[in-house]
Amino acid sequence: MKDQSKIGIYKSVAEPFHVDFNGRLTMGVLGNHLLNCAGFHASERGFGMATLNSHNYTWVLSRLAVEMGDMPYQYEEFAIETWVENVYRLFTDRNFAILNKDGEKIGYARSVWAMIDIETRKPADLLILHGGSINDYICDEPCPIEKPSRIKVLSQECIDTIKAKYSDIDVNGHFNSIRYIEHILDLFPIDIYKTKHIKRFEMAYVAESYYGDEVSFFLDEVNPDEYHIEVKKNGNETVCRSKIIFQDNR
Repeated sequence: MKDQSKIGIYKSVAEPFHVDFNGRLTMGVLGNHLLNCAGFHASERGFGMATLNSHNYTWVLSRLAVEMGDMPYQYEEFAIETWVENVYRLFTDRNFAILNKDGEKIGYARSVWAMIDIETRKPADLLILHGGSINDYICDEPCPIEKPSRIKVLSQECIDTIKAKYSDIDVNGHFNSIRYIEHILDLFPIDIYKTKHIKRFEMAYVAESYYGDEVSFFLDEVNPDEYHIEVKKNGNETVCRSKIIFQDNR
């Protein structure tokens, strides 16, 4: 039986401007919803951004893995459940379930977060904040997908380059984590999205990039329908890596 005090559930609607040409919610928008729900859940329990900022800390997303069997369709209601799976000294694992309009689970996500000092940008000890009471919210709700994997990219051939601009920059002054997802999805031709959907999507964030940085993309086709992507800034420094697994539409 679920401990509802530990699991947050948040309802939403797939708005027309949040779906792609297939009428399905995009992975970037879903990512935004996941991050928002994580924020709501943390805030309701005293660990939100506002509380952390007052102590000169903030949350940063380190890893994200999403698996979807289906995506909400235009105008459809859906909901996201989220809970804390584990808390370590420097990281915490947070999981999600995505439910369709009928309350059926159509996908899951796993994420890893760090709390950092805003000025030094170094990880802070999660077990010190509020006397370690974040442990009170650990929940054993199952999340039946693989944890984020280690992603390796061997390609040295840049397939696209952009310059970080206004719409890429978030409130912390660096490249928005969701904008990376959107730019990575744009690497693939639209014909792929006509016949396939994203079965699994992973992000691993390594470093920050800022306004004006030159951001380059490198891609390996590891298996049929499986791609690994590395994103570098200003020629050589890795900022994130991604894995995408496509699946034929049914």
